[in-house]
Amino acid sequence: MDGKPKIILLAGPTASGKSKIAIRLSKSLNGEIINADSMQVYKELRILTSRPTASDEKKIKHHLYGIILVKNKFSTGHWLELATKKIKEIFKKNKTPIVVGGTGLYYKALLDGLVKIPNIPIIFRNKIRLHHKKIGQERFYNKLLKLDSKVKNFISSNDIQRTLRAYEVKKYTNKSLYEWIKYTKPNFDQKLFKKIFLNPPRSCLIDKINLRVEKMLKQGAKKEVIEFFKLKVNKDMSVNKIIGIHEIGNYLNNSLSLQAVKELIKIKTRQYAKRQFTWARGKMTSWEMINPNNYKEILKKVTN
Repeated sequence: MDGKPKIILLAGPTASGKSKIAIRLSKSLNGEIINADSMQVYKELRILTSRPTASDEKKIKHHLYGIILVKNKFSTGHWLELATKKIKEIFKKNKTPIVVGGTGLYYKALLDGLVKIPNIPIIFRNKIRLHHKKIGQERFYNKLLKLDSKVKNFISSNDIQRTLRAYEVKKYTNKSLYEWIKYTKPNFDQKLFKKIFLNPPRSCLIDKINLRVEKMLKQGAKKEVIEFFKLKVNKDMSVNKIIGIHEIGNYLNNSLSLQAVKELIKIKTRQYAKRQFTWARGKMTSWEMINPNNYKEILKKVTN
């Protein structure tokens, strides 16, 4: 490294080998690892979320893995607050923070900052949505421009969600959504970041996904799901989105065979990886795209 502190960001699709490369980088750069995967924060689901093993966690210091009970809510804002604190702590030890995971929104928050708009009451929001439904998007958008002209070049006339968000923010805070975003500042200088996105060949990634699914079922994913269902987690909690929970649940209630469950989990995992690639193409254009098999190139990029 050039003597200045750096924050290594290591992203990539599921099953691309991020955790193993993060450990290698940590050894090379005297680093500590910070989780940036929204599903690996849950304590009770190590196998289904492919969290680093207890053995790996002993080799290198890992942070923000398994820190939340599945019954508790955990937002991007919570993650950013904790990750920022950990990065600063690692810097104080003269070590290198290595942020690793597949949640694009976490990286966006870390790089761009998170807009801190006050919580708007649901009753207030629902009234606006009912009004929108009554008059339609075109008329509602024109009302928005009269209320807040600053969003004209910022929000498309056919973007319903952002139109509603801009209207409710202006109405509730008397401040334009544009201003809330414009004056949001990140916690770290952009020059500190080294951004790597692991980009494996498609055939290689599919093979790794297939192997991972077979492995997790052998390691006890079924038992993990049984214990999860005993907790009776609310259906609206984001933890329910973890691939494998409902698929294995269908096997447990005899709706699907084990082989069918395996194939379904593999398909859904491939679809998830595809969404991660789509996010990267649209929102990570400044990142270095590197084949995970080329560790020397990865190391060269982060130490250049």
